[in-house]
Amino acid sequence: MTSRLNPYISFNGDARQAMEFYKDVFGGTLALNTFGEYGAPDGEGADKIMHAMLESDNGFTLMGADTPPGMEHNPGTNIAVSLSGDDGDLLRGYWAKLADGGSVSVPLEKQMWGDEFGACTDKFGISWMVNIAGTTG
Repeated sequence: MTSRLNPYISFNGDARQAMEFYKDVFGGTLALNTFGEYGAPDGEGADKIMHAMLESDNGFTLMGADTPPGMEHNPGTNIAVSLSGDDGDLLRGYWAKLADGGSVSVPLEKQMWGDEFGACTDKFGISWMVNIAGTTG
């Protein structure tokens, strides 16, 4: 897998409907995972989307998720840029530079889905998410 950069949109409880709409618009393959699949299946918001990824036949990638319970949804600031791939050294280097002078909301570390993930806002106020696939340790 090569590294990719794409928009990541936070929705207010309607991520499934929105991502299905974008699939109708752009075509391609849509993968949906719920919060219940990666946590308490009977918990609050278990049926909501934790991660969605649409990959169109012409190379577009769009990701999104419902805003988790207890977090605020802010229209207008609900889009981040996602960097993902399996080149850990390259992506950790990007992370270090993006986080320098900014603020880290989720430290870059192993997550419950098995990947290394972090979220930060750079010194210009842009939100970034970095996901390193299949890391161990």
